[in-house]
Amino acid sequence: MPDQLDLNLLRVFDALLQDGSVTGAAERLHLSIPATSRALGRLRRAMGDPILVRAGRGMAPTPFALRTAPRVRSLLEQASALISADREVTIADLKRTFTIRINDGVAATLVSAAVEATAAVAPGVTLRFVTEGSESIEALRDGSVDLDIGAGHVAAPDIRTAVLYREHMVGVVRADSPLGHRRRPTLTHLCQYPHVSASRRGRARGPLDDALDAAGLQRHVAAVVPTFAVAALLVASSHYIGLVPQRLAEQYGQALGIRWFPIPADLPEIDVRLLWHARLDTDSAQRWLRDTIRDALCSPP
Repeated sequence: MPDQLDLNLLRVFDALLQDGSVTGAAERLHLSIPATSRALGRLRRAMGDPILVRAGRGMAPTPFALRTAPRVRSLLEQASALISADREVTIADLKRTFTIRINDGVAATLVSAAVEATAAVAPGVTLRFVTEGSESIEALRDGSVDLDIGAGHVAAPDIRTAVLYREHMVGVVRADSPLGHRRRPTLTHLCQYPHVSASRRGRARGPLDDALDAAGLQRHVAAVVPTFAVAALLVASSHYIGLVPQRLAEQYGQALGIRWFPIPADLPEIDVRLLWHARLDTDSAQRWLRDTIRDALCSPP
C-alpha cells in the first residue's frame, strides 16, 4: 500500500524544494539526514515521482515537483492558519519567510526601510524579495507570493488591493549638466540631449513621447535599460537624461551625483499598490507585515 501524505511529509517536501538538498532540508527542519532521506523515499513512493534528481554535484527538482511546490506551500500555510486560529501572534517570536514580488522602482526606496522596520520588532522574520517576471495573480492564489507591490490594478474578487501612494516620474541628469541648473527645463531643452529609457520589456517609447509628438518634437533614445536603478547609474556617468520615480531621485540623487527636475508635460501619475490574496486577510502575521510596509513606505524618505 503506498505511503499516505501527511503534513509532516509535506513540510519535508517544501524544505527539499527550498534548499535543493537532503542536507539543507534536514538542517531547516532540525531533523537528522537519515530521517530526511527516509522521508524523501516516502514522498517518492506517495507521489510517484523522484522529486529531486542528481544534477552534477547537486540535486535538481523534477518538473512535477516544481508544479506541485506552490500548492504544497499554500496547503501548509492554510494548515498553519487553521491551527493558530483565534490565537494572537507574538510578533517578536514570529519565525516566517514572506515572499514579496516588487517593482524595481519601488524596491529601491522600500527594501531597506521595510527590512529595518521588520528586523527591529521581528528578528525571526525573513523578507524574500523577488523581481517582477510575470504579474500573474496565480502566484498570489497558490501562495508562492505573499504580497505584490507595484503599479497597475487587478480586478479579481479574491484579490485584495490597497493604494500605498501615488508616484510621479521626474527627469534626472548628472549634477554638472547645464540642464540640471535650469529650474524648469522645457520640452525643447529635453530634446537637445540623448535619453535613456528604463523598460523591463525593452521599450524605447513611453508617455513622454506622446507629449513630445503633440508639441511637434522628438527625442533621441540612445539606450534602453531594464530597470530605473540602472538608468540612474547610467545618467550619473554620462550626459544622458533619464526618467525615474520621484522617490528614487529624491532618496539617491545626492549620493549618485544627479539632479532631478519636473517634466513639463502632463504625464500620467502611477498608483503603487499592495496586493494580497483574500485567504490572508485575517492572518495576523501578514496583516502586521502589510501595516509595517505601509508605515515604512508611506513615510518620507
